[in-house]
Amino acid sequence: MSGSRTLVVSDLHFGKHGGADVLRREPARERLLTALDDRDRLVLLGDVLELRHGPVREALAAAEAPLRAVGAALGPDREVVVTAGNHDHALVADWLARRANGGPPPELGLAAPVDWRAGEALQRVAELLAPATVRVAYPGVWLREDVYAIHGHYLDMHLTVPTLERLGAAAMTRVVGLGPAGPRDVDEYEMALAPIYAWIHAVAQRADPDRSGMLGGGSVRGWDALTGPGRRTLRGRVIAFGWPVAIAGLNRAGLGPFRAHLSGPELRQAGLRAVTEVVARLNAETGYVIFGHTHRAGPLPTDDGAEWCTVGGTRLINSGCWVEEPSFLGPDPMRSPYRPGFAVRVDEVGPPELVNLLDA
Repeated sequence: MSGSRTLVVSDLHFGKHGGADVLRREPARERLLTALDDRDRLVLLGDVLELRHGPVREALAAAEAPLRAVGAALGPDREVVVTAGNHDHALVADWLARRANGGPPPELGLAAPVDWRAGEALQRVAELLAPATVRVAYPGVWLREDVYAIHGHYLDMHLTVPTLERLGAAAMTRVVGLGPAGPRDVDEYEMALAPIYAWIHAVAQRADPDRSGMLGGGSVRGWDALTGPGRRTLRGRVIAFGWPVAIAGLNRAGLGPFRAHLSGPELRQAGLRAVTEVVARLNAETGYVIFGHTHRAGPLPTDDGAEWCTVGGTRLINSGCWVEEPSFLGPDPMRSPYRPGFAVRVDEVGPPELVNLLDA
């Protein structure tokens, strides 16, 4: 269905603790269903399920009503493309393993019908989306000849902000022997990242439900401690004071390069630099690349458009998220680039359009 009228949404995180996944709420769900009226295809661009906060069954239970509603709204003549991110990588793990054992490694934009090669969780997602036609694509999908969509978790390999996954990826790069140049293609990104995802997933399936959310909330709590305006605890001030020292130590250990500067603009710019690197390494330079993962939608009218363009001239668009993260929303949540409800409309011609379906 290349060239079809498409709606792209990412980072739904069904099953996220605290009910932060807003599509479980009827009003938000109705806004999404309305937006599908003139669309031929919906792309669920990764992190559809929150598989780091508890067992798969809990995430699927949270996703059941919203996904059934989406499938019913689309009907049998329209399509849903499902891809995976770092929080629900387990959806495609079995599929990728079977392909690796029986054929060539994953290729850019690989897509196939959901069938017996898929794992049980992915099969269940497809069942919930019935009667819509369901395809799985990983790590991304071509929507037009000039539009490529990918969740974006590969950018963690190139971040200059030392998140836990960035540190884990740096260590795993050494373990699997990728060398200082890092991954060069999809297969090598998976070599470094898939073991990390598999370990986190396994822990989440056995963790105490009251504590397993810690697996997915470390970056949020860290950001809150380091940057919370006007309300830093003593612990937060101590962490912030030692931050440059810690960064210097990580760089000396060869795990970087990392930057000590930490702010909203730096987080945005670090993510954009990192996804630019991914686009180049995957040979995905084109007109537009849509990605999610960072939960920061853009470019918005107040953003510098030059930042959202790769060195090869590809325009970057972040599809935002559908979760509420108070620590990221700031003092004016209704204007925050992290507010939930963003989506990208892709028509048969013309630039993709970033919209927020929940704005009044």
